[in-house]
Parts: sequence; structure tokens; C-alpha cells
Amino acid sequence: MEPILNKSEIAELLQAIRDGKVQLDTDEQDESSFLECTPLNLFQLAKPDKEQFRIPNLDIILDVFCRVYATSLTNQLQRTFSIQRTSLDSIEFQKFMADKQKPGAIGILDMPPLKNGALIIFDPKLSFSMLEVMLGASSELESPEIDRRLTTIELNILKSSMIDACTDINKAFDQLLTLDTQLIKLENNARLVSIVEPEAEVIVGTLLVKVGQYTGEIHLVFPFATLEPLRELLKEILTISTQTKSAWQEVMEEELHDIPVTVTALSGTLELNVNEVLKLKPGDILALDYDPNIPLKVLVENIPKFYAVPGTNNGNKAISLTGTFK
Repeated sequence: MEPILNKSEIAELLQAIRDGKVQLDTDEQDESSFLECTPLNLFQLAKPDKEQFRIPNLDIILDVFCRVYATSLTNQLQRTFSIQRTSLDSIEFQKFMADKQKPGAIGILDMPPLKNGALIIFDPKLSFSMLEVMLGASSELESPEIDRRLTTIELNILKSSMIDACTDINKAFDQLLTLDTQLIKLENNARLVSIVEPEAEVIVGTLLVKVGQYTGEIHLVFPFATLEPLRELLKEILTISTQTKSAWQEVMEEELHDIPVTVTALSGTLELNVNEVLKLKPGDILALDYDPNIPLKVLVENIPKFYAVPGTNNGNKAISLTGTFK
């Protein structure tokens, strides 16, 4: 049972309330935590469906690029490169570039016949690692930690790798359409780069690059407007890939047509034992089970394939095919 206040205690309580010693409102700490909130834009409350902002099957194209570009860098720099896709995200262009205050090397790409172009970004760690490798340093050393922007000379050194990337982007998209990707400009300042409106959506593929002890990241930035014309083709890419013959298959088919084979017109057969063969000498006559009224068997690599009748053609002995062997 709750204790009941007496008359004097009630009077003391009322006096404490008047003096402000007893708070009747919600605790200030609870009130402040309750009032902590973030602005909400009701017009952007509904998150778009995944298929509305993500380009379907783009990851397949990026994986092809990773494989092809790793081979190009390996051949160019005579070091073993490996490239792996680590993420594929949709983000606002302005927000993405705001996180790249020291982006390393930024390549601005033109991708006709597609519009708006794209970006290829080497992060600072990869940029300086690539410079070390290209200038002859051992890839077994740890990645250099350098906190500054790339110079114009350093950007020009990295230019050849960016141009190779353009060629390999064309190869990656080749199963969809023929691109003519070109490097328009190299920058080291993200504030000087603008390929779409700040609020426009971009698709960012992040690739992890490894060469020895050196590591870094490449960001491929495609405006949504650049890739949108390819949506239907990308949706069907698995079907296209299945129906399209591989290069090896085409080569094998072409080479098979040029393989020489032996064709034999068999007029008769004869069975002899080894002793009889050893006794054969010039002038011996061997009787064949040959009937001139029956078509010859034509063998291809000792396998019966056709029937034929013997004759002559332009003064040469010849056979005329009459049917197929069943």
C-alpha cells in the first residue's frame, strides 16, 4: 500500500513545486532525445525500385573488363596484375564526387555512339603505385603513402594506361554494340570534372587492382543516361552470349574444313595370311572379289561413306558418286 502524505508533507510538496524544485514536465534529457530528428522529404520518401536505378547485368560487362584490362596491364608493364569487381552502386553524382577530394587520376571518357560519356578514376594509392611500377620500382615493396595531388607530368605518365582502358571498355561492350571510347582529358581535381548535372544518378563500379604488394581501386562512373539506351540489350545479354559463337569455336570450325583426308575407291578386297604375303613376288596374279556390275565403295579415312561407279573424265580415270553408304 502506497504511503499517505500527512498535512505538513503535502504543504512542503506544494511549496517545492512553487519554488521550482520539483519538475512536473518530462525530463529534459528525455525531451531533448525525443526532439532529435532528421529532415524528411516527403517527395522522395519512396525509394525507387532496384530495377529503376540499376542497369541489369552491367556486372557481367564489368567482369569482362576486369579480365581484359588485367591482361593489358600485365602485357604492358610486364608485371602480373589482377583486377576484381568489389561493388556496383547507384549514387548521386555530386555526392560521389564530394567524397573524392583527392581522387588521384580522373580520366574523362567519350563513348560514341552513347551520350554523356563516363569517368575512369584511379584512386591515389593506385595512381602512385602505378607510377612506381611504370618507372621500374619493384612491385614487392609496400604501396607508397603520398598525401598530395598528382602533377601534370605524373598524369601524362598514367595516360597510356588510361588509353588501354578505353580499348578494353570497347572490348567489354563489344557483345552489345561497337563503341569508340576515347580519353578526352585527364584531371587531378574532382571539382573540375562535370559530365552530368550534380543531382543526376550515376552507376559506379569499384574494381580492386593488385600487382605484387601494391593495391588500389579503379572507379568506373557511368551516368544513368549513358547506359539507359542499353537496358534492353543488357537484359538479353545472357541469351546473346549463349547464341553467339565463341572465337575459339569459330577458329576450330574454320580449321576443320582445311584438314586433309584420304579418300579411297575400293574395287575389291583380298585376305591373305602372313606366309602368303611373304611369298609374293613380281608377276603374281591376285584374284579379287570384284564384280564390275556392283558400285564401288568409297572410303573416307577407311570409313565407308559413298557408292560410286568407275569411268573416265577428260582422259583421266575417275569415279561418279551414286549414293551414300548406310
